[in-house]
Amino acid sequence: MASPDQGAIYLDACATAPLRPKSLQRMLETQQRAWANPSSLHSFGVQAAEALERSRTEIANSLCCTPSDVVFTSGATESVHLAIHGLAASRPPGRLVISAVEHPAVSGAAHQLTSQGWDLQEWPVDHHGRIRLELLDELLAPPTAMVSLVWGQGEVGTLQPLLEVAAACRERHIPLHTDATQVLSQGLPSWTTLPVDLLTASAHKCGGPRGIGLLLTRPELRSEMPPQLSGGGQEGGLRSGTESAVLAAGMASAFSEIEPCHPSRIARSGAGIADLRDQLRDALITDDRLAVCGDPVDRLPHHLSLIVCDHRGLPLSGRRLVRTLDLTGLAVSSGSACSSGKDSDSRVLAAMGVQPSLRRSSIRISLGPWITREDLPEIVRRFHAGLDALHHS
Repeated sequence: MASPDQGAIYLDACATAPLRPKSLQRMLETQQRAWANPSSLHSFGVQAAEALERSRTEIANSLCCTPSDVVFTSGATESVHLAIHGLAASRPPGRLVISAVEHPAVSGAAHQLTSQGWDLQEWPVDHHGRIRLELLDELLAPPTAMVSLVWGQGEVGTLQPLLEVAAACRERHIPLHTDATQVLSQGLPSWTTLPVDLLTASAHKCGGPRGIGLLLTRPELRSEMPPQLSGGGQEGGLRSGTESAVLAAGMASAFSEIEPCHPSRIARSGAGIADLRDQLRDALITDDRLAVCGDPVDRLPHHLSLIVCDHRGLPLSGRRLVRTLDLTGLAVSSGSACSSGKDSDSRVLAAMGVQPSLRRSSIRISLGPWITREDLPEIVRRFHAGLDALHHS
């Protein structure tokens, strides 16, 4: 996976990352000694409960929060629904503002609220996919009662001006949720100082296991939010269902390998991965068939988004290029992993004003710590070979 001479090279970290070896080892150890139901009162259950809370405390330490701030879920999608629907259920309907480039989980959860009397407003973005800050006062004026803003956009890589929006929301006492799923794999912010109210993420983008995510909450909001899954009252009453001490241990281990990062420095975090990304970008775009998409500076450090055309400027199919590159031994993606199976125009590129003929011509390359500088020449060679093969097919 990491080296060209080992066959395929995986370049789709934004879809999911391979399980970190230390996470796998930690999960195996936890499975052996803490496999029982954490809610059971016997010694087996007590062991599982202790392992679960130990992992919660480790994650809290990694994110500079208290253990009670951490709510375990099945993944980022459930966390998003718990955050948005839980918060909406605790207050009268008003206006919910989301960006025009949210992950489908956020836009889906938001649209569901319209049947409950909420007015949904999308925050327009510029040609880089960045929200138009000149609209801030207008969109945060009454009756706006809640804002949800993706931090790092998974399809084109653009980082949103989260801190500026958060400061404005705090001034107006508007609760703010952020989908930080792509960001936490690159650097861990301090929840103590981050001026947002609800944060959601999953483990599998960070090298942890699939099937577990988290919601970070503030105490004053957590006490107001009703659960979206009722039953046994686990997770402080917010999320019923038997917790997995094994998955929690894997997530805690993965987070322990990610460095802390100030929110304003995410674009250059990740232990030099942005430099690798820049070198790869510079080598690829010497080909006039490729153009960079998304914000050129304020973007996820491991993320590269490209629009692909032929030498005449005519668009090529991103989905076909993904398949062609796979034959060369490169694993990349076309658009969001949660919607790339659909052969339709990219909703994100449409919001950015990309012309319709190019909305199915995007490619996403996302790096991970398994990629080294020595891999770059082979990646470039295979990419150009795949592009040539598609061009002449």
